Amino acid sequence: MEPTIRTHNLQRRYHMGEELIHALRGVDLTVARGEYVAIMGPSGSGKSTLMNMIGCLDSPDEGEYWLNGKLVSEMNDRELARVRNKEVGFIFQTFNLLPRANALHNVELPLIYASVKRKERLARAKQALERMGLGEHMNHRPAEMSGGQRQRVAVARALVTDPSILLADEPTGNLDSATSADIMALFDALHASGHTIVVVTHEHDIAQHARRIITFHDGKVAEDIVNPPQIH
Repeated sequence: MEPTIRTHNLQRRYHMGEELIHALRGVDLTVARGEYVAIMGPSGSGKSTLMNMIGCLDSPDEGEYWLNGKLVSEMNDRELARVRNKEVGFIFQTFNLLPRANALHNVELPLIYASVKRKERLARAKQALERMGLGEHMNHRPAEMSGGQRQRVAVARALVTDPSILLADEPTGNLDSATSADIMALFDALHASGHTIVVVTHEHDIAQHARRIITFHDGKVAEDIVNPPQIH
């Protein structure tokens, strides 16, 4: 079976002032369908650059990125936007919810961009929120919800397009420890139901939920280990 993610010799360079930064230095990576992967590394190690590449937010200077058998690294901006909206569900540390919109409208936004008809997108958005246990909060705005509830809205929004990958960037960074445990239990359940999950984190306890931990250093994969299931 074709892997969900496959990269070959990914390289990314950019200038910071007069200094040339080598963010990625030839990254080879494969993520199978249904895998749960954590990407770790210190600041400047390349993990955020790789996340942007996987999420079709950036393109490599050299190398190839294949997503579900499609050569994403050769796509133009319009093609990248289409793939990003259809194939990638983003979950951010800061939730990235529209403050004046209620939960239902926040979740249906990706479907609006995908030109899904109103009746279908409302039904799918409601179903995604109910799956997150937020059936009674559909008309609440972000300011009327707790941090954990806001992150569940963000997860519902990520799931509503039925993406190939759930890509989470420090998903518990703004949450207390008890709420973080609830969100990671939700990720465990999503993985158990077959979702492919990539979590970028600097927290070891968060990474321990994944079944594979990849550590970056100086733009390269420094370690790639299988992580046995943990008891939480």
